[in-house]
Amino acid sequence: MRKSLRLLAPMALAALPLALAPGVANAADSSYQTTLNPLNGSGATGMATIAMTGNEAQINVSWSGLPAEFSGGPYPHVQHIHIDGAGQCPTTSADKNNDGVISTTEGGPAYGAIGTTLSTKGDTSPAAGTNIKIAPGGGETNYSRTISLDSKTAASLRSGSAVIVVHGLDPATLSKKAQNEKSDLVPSLPLAATSPALCGVLTAMPAGGAATGTGSTSGIEDPALLGLGGGLLAAGAGMALYTLRRRRVEEA
Repeated sequence: MRKSLRLLAPMALAALPLALAPGVANAADSSYQTTLNPLNGSGATGMATIAMTGNEAQINVSWSGLPAEFSGGPYPHVQHIHIDGAGQCPTTSADKNNDGVISTTEGGPAYGAIGTTLSTKGDTSPAAGTNIKIAPGGGETNYSRTISLDSKTAASLRSGSAVIVVHGLDPATLSKKAQNEKSDLVPSLPLAATSPALCGVLTAMPAGGAATGTGSTSGIEDPALLGLGGGLLAAGAGMALYTLRRRRVEEA
């Protein structure tokens, strides 16, 4: 009887370390987050997170408070991960022509060029950066998409120099001078259409994500695995009890 227990108890306990392991095969190897702050007096707010597994990125971006309509339809807000800049969001000093608006090119030294376009479908390269047909539309969004990042964008993200920028301002909020100006990116559009409205520098999240805990399960990535470990532990204990009872019957 004691021999059976000695053999089966370790089998039951062996499941627990698997459940408590800090990572699983499909878990992200690194995660990043940022608060999107308003630029150019947009008054908007937002957040973004990116979970990386290799160069595959699960991207979630949410924002609200941006203009909702443009030319009778939903206002297209192109959004990107910018790289190769100073890894910062621009300040008002970036407005070199003193029109009251930091244009995309004026903000470029701070956040850099487009590395990845956060489009709703199709192309995610810099070439799609001003394609309003595949940009989120309206005054708010809950954007979610899994894409493969090119090596330069992935490297910028991991070095802490990647910046998310969302574009598109309400023309009525701009100065008279700025209202009469054309976009520095797409001359057929007004300046407001492509100027940055939200900006945030992506920073690494602590291991295990933003949530923290003080109990014995703190840092466990998947609560389901904890339940699985507990189930296996109970199953192992049940096997031990069954063997014990069977042995008693046989010895009776």
